[in-house]
Amino acid sequence: MTTNTPVVKLRGITKSFGGRKANDDIWLDIYRGEILALLGENGSGKTTLMNILTGLYYPDSGTIYLNGEETVIRSPKDALDRGIGMIHQHFKLVDVFSAAENIVLGNEGKLDMEKAKSDIREICKKYGFAVDLDQKVYDMSVSQKQTVEILKVLYRGADILILDEPTAVLTPQETDRLFMILRSMRDAGKAIVIITHKMNEVEELSDRVAILRHGQFVGDMLTKDTNAQEMASLLIGRPVELNIERPDPVDPQPRLEVKDLTVTSEDGVLKLDHVSFTAYSGEILGIAGISNSGQKELLEAIAGLQPVDAGTITYLAPDGTNDELIGKDPFDIAKMGITLSFVPEDRLGMGLVANMDLSDNMMLRSYRKGRTAFLNKKDPRRLAENVVSDLSVDTPGITVPVRTLSGGNIQKVLVGREIAAAPTVLLTAYAVRGLDINSSYTIYDLINRQKRNGVAVIYVGEDLDVLLELSDRILVLCGGKVSGIIEGRNAQKRDVGLMMTKLGGGISDAT
Repeated sequence: MTTNTPVVKLRGITKSFGGRKANDDIWLDIYRGEILALLGENGSGKTTLMNILTGLYYPDSGTIYLNGEETVIRSPKDALDRGIGMIHQHFKLVDVFSAAENIVLGNEGKLDMEKAKSDIREICKKYGFAVDLDQKVYDMSVSQKQTVEILKVLYRGADILILDEPTAVLTPQETDRLFMILRSMRDAGKAIVIITHKMNEVEELSDRVAILRHGQFVGDMLTKDTNAQEMASLLIGRPVELNIERPDPVDPQPRLEVKDLTVTSEDGVLKLDHVSFTAYSGEILGIAGISNSGQKELLEAIAGLQPVDAGTITYLAPDGTNDELIGKDPFDIAKMGITLSFVPEDRLGMGLVANMDLSDNMMLRSYRKGRTAFLNKKDPRRLAENVVSDLSVDTPGITVPVRTLSGGNIQKVLVGREIAAAPTVLLTAYAVRGLDINSSYTIYDLINRQKRNGVAVIYVGEDLDVLLELSDRILVLCGGKVSGIIEGRNAQKRDVGLMMTKLGGGISDAT
């Protein structure tokens, strides 16, 4: 049950980076026995605010009250000592250590490992965790690693927990288990804050919603008194439609044919095991699977970035000619006249160069076309200006380094550049990962626009609700194998989740 007195009171919290206010005079209360959903667009200041509460940042002004007393938090250790712990989206675990070793790592004083394991088992029993304390992290699934991260902060005595995008890469079944545990912790009197962009999860899990916009506190409300439409409108500052369009395919033609594709990683792990399917023009083929099921290797093999052990990848051109892509790198594929665009999972690793400006990043796709020692910068500059204008990229100008933009704006730049190449095949890997509602729907609209233009779109996604709404067909991968290919319009979320974990069957066709 929620207590009447806040366990945390944030009063007038302000934090600036350069000349920009990430948090502007924010007042927020957090209660015990409550799950609070903290919502906001990319760059709205929600992660900055939680980083201040957990000691990663120090506010320029404002006061933190903990249990009614003014508190100064100067470091993550200060926060943990005061019972505040954060589970970040990107886990901070040592792969070669066991679950128990990771949980106790960093604790001061003499270590009695058996006593520590006993204490951890008591925590697991109390809240319903299932974990093998001797299992190495490198053998764990994503949900198991997340469990270890939660246990780390609970073992240190945290009763205020902050989770950043906790379901980003979980299956529906894993999400259900996590929600059950979070409710159990709430009922035991913990204060829980979740940062998420998934409205269906906010409605299902949270007791109260707090909304930030442009670094300012917009308001809070009981979840039962609002709905996804109202929350989205408050987030963006205007009415917004939450229905994802799915136009019917028009005269679909085979565009990419993959047969018996087999890929092994550099360390000898089988990543793709005889994968077969056909992608059609004017269609969105969604790829579903738990993390590390071969999605990355599949797209990189098609794009010419991943060595292939066996199988074929055939491009069927609109003019009726066929070309084999295996053995060719991206430059070879482009020289063949095949316009294949790839939006990779790693935006600033494979997609864009962080320290280069928008204009120069646009030029990465065209610099080989220069016929002189001097590069043509006029066209990339014009393209950058068009992308900024058409996609409403929030940037001071096209000459700023890409790394200074928010995640959503970086993704708009990357997708805009790839779509500007007028591809016949568009590959996207987690195109909206970590993006707010407004940015996500901009990307969905761009992808649907390509579909209407006759592009064959292969969309790797982690949000099954979106995959089911956006995709015409869904190919499900499990452990590098195809569990099935099903029609998007008839697919059920739970059935797809079961197929992702080999617990369910599917229509196993190659079309």
